[in-house]
Amino acid sequence: MANYGTTQRITPPSTTDSDERYEPKGPQEKFYSNFRFYCPISIPSTSEAAGIRIMKNMVNFGLYYTLFVWIILFITLIPMRKVSLILLVIMTYVTTLYILLLRAFPNSVVLHRVIDKRVVMALLAVATTVQLILTEAGIHLAVTLASSMPVVLVHAVLWASYDAFEIEDASSGRGELAPLVGHKESVAENYSDAV
Repeated sequence: MANYGTTQRITPPSTTDSDERYEPKGPQEKFYSNFRFYCPISIPSTSEAAGIRIMKNMVNFGLYYTLFVWIILFITLIPMRKVSLILLVIMTYVTTLYILLLRAFPNSVVLHRVIDKRVVMALLAVATTVQLILTEAGIHLAVTLASSMPVVLVHAVLWASYDAFEIEDASSGRGELAPLVGHKESVAENYSDAV
């Protein structure tokens, strides 16, 4: 039988007792000996907790949610609506330039205090929507929003971020607003989804 230049090593059977436990020797091995797996997906306990999660995740993942919807809209516009696609790219470019201006001039009173960023973003979103409707791509926008927003909302409800772990204490009734400070147990011990 040809082995094509590979050699096989036969490992001798282990002679250790099954009662002996492995003790970590180095600091790296001790660090990983109590490693637990964290799953950031969990179902909120109340509807208020779900609302709080949606608001937090819209702030934390807003850019990613926008990119997700934008990519779906971009793909749906490619086959039939070339003019709408070009206008969508132009409005994306204008939005990017505005955001870059905000970052380039962080101490500008006009950009940060006089002109509110939320107002400008809302105006750009309305202008993009009007352009898509006027170029007869409104049905593409409606289908894209109808298909992508449920996915975004499900993700926003189910995603419990690791850095904002809050302990749900049934006795306090505070749910996801319970602070981390003052608890004696570690974060990983308080969650059953940590393995």
